[in-house]
Amino acid sequence: MMKKNILQIENYLDELFKDPKCELNYSKDYELLIAVMLSAQTTDKGVNKVTSILYQKYDTLEKLSKALVDDVKEIIRPIGNYNKKANNVLAISKALLENFDGKVPKTNQELESMEGVGRKTANVVLGELFDIESFAVDTHVIRVANRLQLVNSKDPLIIEEKLKKLFPRKKWNKLHKQLVLFGRYKCKAIKPDCTGCQFASFCKKEYQKRK
Repeated sequence: MMKKNILQIENYLDELFKDPKCELNYSKDYELLIAVMLSAQTTDKGVNKVTSILYQKYDTLEKLSKALVDDVKEIIRPIGNYNKKANNVLAISKALLENFDGKVPKTNQELESMEGVGRKTANVVLGELFDIESFAVDTHVIRVANRLQLVNSKDPLIIEEKLKKLFPRKKWNKLHKQLVLFGRYKCKAIKPDCTGCQFASFCKKEYQKRK
């Protein structure tokens, strides 16, 4: 990957998504943590629909921790994998109260000690809530990073470490969100919108066929 391509990626993403925002809705720190966990293998839009109901019915961490798992399952059923995710919701709520005084912790190790919280979820939370430099790698980032020949791997940890080396630390949080939005709305898995894309000269489109 040539340095001019790195600069082109930064500049074009700034042009497309100057001020990228997390598209998950939340008003409390634990709500974001749970929403990111729920977003695995589903859309942010779908998660927002179910969490609007979940967080209204259980409007405090204490209430959520005491919810009946079957009630939580019924609420989040539309997003899929709801059995496991419902158990995670309760486990995270209880862990926050019992181990972290009801507050979302600020380290990967502490976050990943909770059920259902992997590195991607932890990195999103660290960057979004605490502005700690992180580079979360989801399916969009994996796809885009491979297509743009930034990496040649499907391993999220390998991709994270490579992207951290390629881009300045101060830009990690912003770039993560920009890559997610670019993958979500332009460089889609199926039928990517390549019209006018400034990455066309070095985009490895055949990666789509190998997935």
